[in-house]
Amino acid sequence: MDQDRSKETGLSWIQALFKQSAQRVAFDAVNQFLDQDVRVIGLGSGPMTVAIVREISRLTHKANLQCIATSTQVKLEAEDGDLKVGAEDLITRLEIVFDGADQVDRDGNMIKGGGGALLREKILHSAAKTLVITAESPKYVETFGRSIPIEVHPFARHVVQKKLEDLGGEPRLRMLDEGYVYVTENGNFIVDTMFRSLSEVGRREVELKSIAGVLEVGLFTRHADMYYKAKEDGSFETIRHRK
Repeated sequence: MDQDRSKETGLSWIQALFKQSAQRVAFDAVNQFLDQDVRVIGLGSGPMTVAIVREISRLTHKANLQCIATSTQVKLEAEDGDLKVGAEDLITRLEIVFDGADQVDRDGNMIKGGGGALLREKILHSAAKTLVITAESPKYVETFGRSIPIEVHPFARHVVQKKLEDLGGEPRLRMLDEGYVYVTENGNFIVDTMFRSLSEVGRREVELKSIAGVLEVGLFTRHADMYYKAKEDGSFETIRHRK
């Protein structure tokens, strides 16, 4: 019992330090990239992005900004901070996107989609002039070691799963804890697929995207202009990758 309590206390302490580093990351990122001239920004999903949104809501010039959110959670957070949430027709005017990642490899490639917003997130990444990624230090890895979220049209689920198996993948339909199929905000399914090796990330992204019925793949090969690594001691570091 005492050991369990000690572990819980230690975990709570680490979580508190990660929260502190996330707040420092948010302050630095917002004040470095959001000057008075920026008008349209994109917001990804996840707790690190929530910290960014809360920092943006403190800006004195926030009334000049319009935000495009990729998830209902972040949209509500933006609205709570009195930020303007714009429509999709603003995507062509995107200046900066702030987003998180599930994993970032040594080359700056990412796996995203743990929260189910990969389709909208990749659209924003493709349109943005500047991309800023924020993630906790354990998510920075040498090589990927987790499944790839793949957004699939419901009509194509069975054929896509078979194609993924033929490519050496181990696909699993994402389910909710209650036993129901997880459905994205776009009305699609997520098939989380594990591959033993992901040495050529760009080639694999194109290969998976070419399967009929696949709407988007959780491999993100556009490199960010800045990566923030939030550390478990409350500090952070920044990383720039050559493009």
